[in-house]
Amino acid sequence: MKTKLQIFKIVAKHLSFTKAAEQLHLSQPAISKAIKNLEQDYKTTLFIRKRNSIEMTAEGKLFLVYTNKILAIYTEMDEKFLIKKDSFPEFITFGASTTLSNYTLPKIIAKFRVQFPQTTFNIISNNSEIIENLILNEDIDFGITEGSSSNPKLQFEKFIKDEIVLVTNSNNNNFPKGIIDTETLQKIPMIERELGSGTKEIIDAFLATNKIKKLNGVVSFNSTEAIKNYLYNSDHYALLSINSIADDLVNNKLKIIDIKDLSIERWFYFVKRTGYLSTTFDYFKKFIKSNYNF
Repeated sequence: MKTKLQIFKIVAKHLSFTKAAEQLHLSQPAISKAIKNLEQDYKTTLFIRKRNSIEMTAEGKLFLVYTNKILAIYTEMDEKFLIKKDSFPEFITFGASTTLSNYTLPKIIAKFRVQFPQTTFNIISNNSEIIENLILNEDIDFGITEGSSSNPKLQFEKFIKDEIVLVTNSNNNNFPKGIIDTETLQKIPMIERELGSGTKEIIDAFLATNKIKKLNGVVSFNSTEAIKNYLYNSDHYALLSINSIADDLVNNKLKIIDIKDLSIERWFYFVKRTGYLSTTFDYFKKFIKSNYNF
């Protein structure tokens, strides 16, 4: 029953069997069957099927109210009875900004599963804005993002400090001394992250604080990996997390160009809905903090 209710909640959120199947990593027939079983069990119609869409019925909207209450009780029961010192939930879903999910979290999760091999993870990787919206919409309960917003419905806690550095192809010899000033920074061709990216927000705030009007952005991508692959084949530049280029520096694929008298630092934050309480989140947060530098 719990699984059926979780499926119903996601379908109701997206008003789409296809999108629910994608989020839950299930087949669309499995999603449809779960909804049909619920409708049969409760002798009601939860959705009106149209040609290319679905709509919730009045009874479906009421059913969602009860579903949210029941799932909240399930969560409390799991927290109370299942999470012991020697055990952990079988499934954890959370969100993470792309920088963290690509370069920081994999080795931490690998170590976690050595201790808790029964636990599987669904890590939703996207830019910070989307992760925060998923938390606000209760699609996920917590995440780790770049920067922090002023939304009172979200609560942020510092995780680790990061530095954003100017990088280019290691064969680029345009600045042999390896340093430029802010005037030059505004002229060189820059590869940037997309709107909504936590990295971009930090960079834009940095530019405003230092009275730098605009960078010469020529291409934007929605991932750090895409930017790096561009730089491997170009003499352009990008501002990237130092954590994301560690291997590239060792392998002499990229190099850092210093910006005279300036440095860009930011924090990664644990984020959850304000008031959300979870021993799972608290334990997992402590594990990540204690195993970041191993």
